[in-house]
Amino acid sequence: MTTLEIKLNLPDSLANEARQAGLLTPKELERLLREALRARRVERLTAVRETLATNPLPPMTPEEIQVEIDTYRAQVRRASGS
Repeated sequence: MTTLEIKLNLPDSLANEARQAGLLTPKELERLLREALRARRVERLTAVRETLATNPLPPMTPEEIQVEIDTYRAQVRRASGS
């Protein structure tokens, strides 16, 4: 686990409200960070889906698919030391 010590400057009113709401505890800060990261991943996925919807990739031939499968299997074998 990583320990971070962060100096954070907030307006007094925001800091007080966040403290009263229990948002400045380590557990709540972790939850908020996880939630923000998840939201960013969803945003990136949505952007990629929109790009693919407007500019779809050309379909792969069965031979191209087999090359991809063979390449993946070879990588897995190398990684496992087989």
